[in-house]
Amino acid sequence: MRKSDIGLIGIAVMGENLVLNMASKGFLVTAYARRQEAVDHFLNGRAKGKSIIGTSSIKELVDSLEKPRKVMMMIKAGQPVDDVIEQLIPYLEKGDIIIDGGNSHYPDTARRTAYVESKGLYYIGTGVSGGEEGALLGPSIMPGGSKEAWPHVKPIFQAIAAKIEDGSVCCDWVGEDGAGHFVKMVHNGIEYGDIQLITEAYHLMRNVLGMSADEMHEVFKTWNKTELDSYLIEITADILAVKDEDGQPLVDKILDTAGQKGTGKWTAVTSMEESVPLTLIGESVYSRFLSSMKDERVIASKVFKQTPITFTGDKKAFIEDIRKALYASKIISYAQGYALMRASAQTYNWNLNYGGIALMWRGGCIIRSVFLGKIKEAFDKNPQLTNLLLDPYFKNTIESLTDSWRKVVSTAVLNGIPTPSMAAGLSYFDGYKTEKLPSNLLQAQRDFFGAHTYERIDKPRGLFFHTNWTGRGGDTSSTTYNV
Repeated sequence: MRKSDIGLIGIAVMGENLVLNMASKGFLVTAYARRQEAVDHFLNGRAKGKSIIGTSSIKELVDSLEKPRKVMMMIKAGQPVDDVIEQLIPYLEKGDIIIDGGNSHYPDTARRTAYVESKGLYYIGTGVSGGEEGALLGPSIMPGGSKEAWPHVKPIFQAIAAKIEDGSVCCDWVGEDGAGHFVKMVHNGIEYGDIQLITEAYHLMRNVLGMSADEMHEVFKTWNKTELDSYLIEITADILAVKDEDGQPLVDKILDTAGQKGTGKWTAVTSMEESVPLTLIGESVYSRFLSSMKDERVIASKVFKQTPITFTGDKKAFIEDIRKALYASKIISYAQGYALMRASAQTYNWNLNYGGIALMWRGGCIIRSVFLGKIKEAFDKNPQLTNLLLDPYFKNTIESLTDSWRKVVSTAVLNGIPTPSMAAGLSYFDGYKTEKLPSNLLQAQRDFFGAHTYERIDKPRGLFFHTNWTGRGGDTSSTTYNV
């Protein structure tokens, strides 16, 4: 009897569609879920007649697999992953492979890789992006962990992954231990930024220009034929066209409170740990927190006088300004995300292929866009590029967009429309290109109250000084100001 090529634990939305995807590519797949009724429902429904078999226990799952056994988990991140690893280990043999395809936090994946390898097994932590449709038709897959395991899973992963126009596969090896889940985390952080920027553009068109959902649908549909061509712009246009049962736009009936699963927050926290200014993505996370404060916001809207909206300019020209501001902000978001990847790669000794990552995100995933091709070109030309803004294409592009960007952010401020991510992106850009920031005063203050020392512009870097600012302090200084 033929053994299965791979087993998958967890047949919720992503797991079920990945199994169907694998089966459609000619692989024999064993499916298992904690609830037997879920397995039965799947086998008698979407899996019926396909090269998919079901099992009722972990042991039965493992016994059904070709060696080296490959078991993929598509389950909730956290303790459930550790629990299933413990259930699997007694039935596996040296060289077998455990794969975590969920949204696990990369430090957990690094820990699990070391633990599973200590048992003589291999471990892969892989990001899988694309949602339900991507899982079924071709997701972006970002594997990392035990490199020895990659040749064994590569044929399956690259067969089911998304392909772009030239046939390139949106899946390749990312790096050691937690690298795969780290890159997926940054992907999700950038996704938070992209979504927030689109909602800010929508807010401006809706509240400043007074545009209807149908009008905005046409704008986003047009934008998707420009440099903004992307999955998120495309679905935004589609969403704005959908009507509720009463013929009114469905989007207008949806409560303005946003949910999240934590990956954006992890990205922001990691940026603080790495001392990388991830301001735009950070603001997108905080914006979701603020949206959840619905009851407080309703009260505050009645307490505070609302700024009257006054727009007297050229509506068509301002829509184009919004498009340019959105594109400029998008460049900043990716520049910050890539800066975080570079810093973390140094911290964890990962050899990340930045152009390759852009290619993996080019298709299948939520942030897929034409724009990512430009990022791949930038890193192909200069693999040591420290910031996307220093690439000639992005440097020239953002300079051409800046006037519109400033008009949009200033118009939003004057009309009381929050654009936290667009504004944060602009502030980052202005700060990044400023030779002399006011941090000299900041450091003087720190030395004044805490003797934290400072460097001088007329002395070599690395020499630290302390001043007795009041005449009442001593000569003893604190440690240097470096984090």
